[in-house]
Amino acid sequence: MIAAGAAPVRPIAIGAIAHAALGSAGGVARVLARLTASTYLTAGDQITWLGAATAPLHPRAILVADAPIVRTDELQVLTEGLSPWHPCTPRLDVTTAGALIGNWGRLLDDVARLGMPAGFGVRLAGRTPGWPLTAAAATADTLASACARDDPADATAAAVALLGVGGGLTPSGDDFVGGTLFARRLLAEAGLVDSAAWRHTAHTILAAAPSRTHAISVALLGDLAAGLGWAPLHDLVAALVAGASDTADAAARRLVRLGHTSGWDLLAGLGVGLGTRS
Repeated sequence: MIAAGAAPVRPIAIGAIAHAALGSAGGVARVLARLTASTYLTAGDQITWLGAATAPLHPRAILVADAPIVRTDELQVLTEGLSPWHPCTPRLDVTTAGALIGNWGRLLDDVARLGMPAGFGVRLAGRTPGWPLTAAAATADTLASACARDDPADATAAAVALLGVGGGLTPSGDDFVGGTLFARRLLAEAGLVDSAAWRHTAHTILAAAPSRTHAISVALLGDLAAGLGWAPLHDLVAALVAGASDTADAAARRLVRLGHTSGWDLLAGLGVGLGTRS
């Protein structure tokens, strides 16, 4: 472990949002929140985070060989020579979107092989979420039903009600809604749902988010609504579209290891956004 502040931090990988933000801020980042495995930072007006090399890439991620103990409130991040990571998800049409939805169902034939579901992820195993999400189970069902029948108005109300549900800087409700918006964007791009209506839904949800949840979660929710997420989420979608079941399983396992329950919440939200009611 290295102590940041005494010397500049040299990442080994960096996401595109973090790279651009640091470029505009002269490489200076300020500490926003310290967690066990990562440190959230602000670079200019953008939220980023510093994590270990083993962490999944994200457009806001700054990964270093050893996760640093950040003892100062400000650090210098050296990005010279680094190529920023951009997530890559295939642009869908009716045929490839159909493959995505069909292969999603096969992914969940035996969800236990992905690990022990947690958070809203227990929905994928046909169970009701436990405390503190139990009271929000009906609202999650409403969101799933609205997506399945392609009703943006009902989806908007349910999604807003889920914001801030759960603990931590990125509550389960936020991750679940984020996965849903990510999937609806994919279907909108394929022409399977009303793109303008779902853009309005995303805009309304994001406008409500700052008063209901943490600023870090607001930023990540906005990324997901724009089709930007963690590398294993993008890898999972690409593998499902291609019908590469082993690759999809591997990506899903990486995704569900994200955070305490974030990966499971995202996975469950993805299924809801695909209109599967799961």
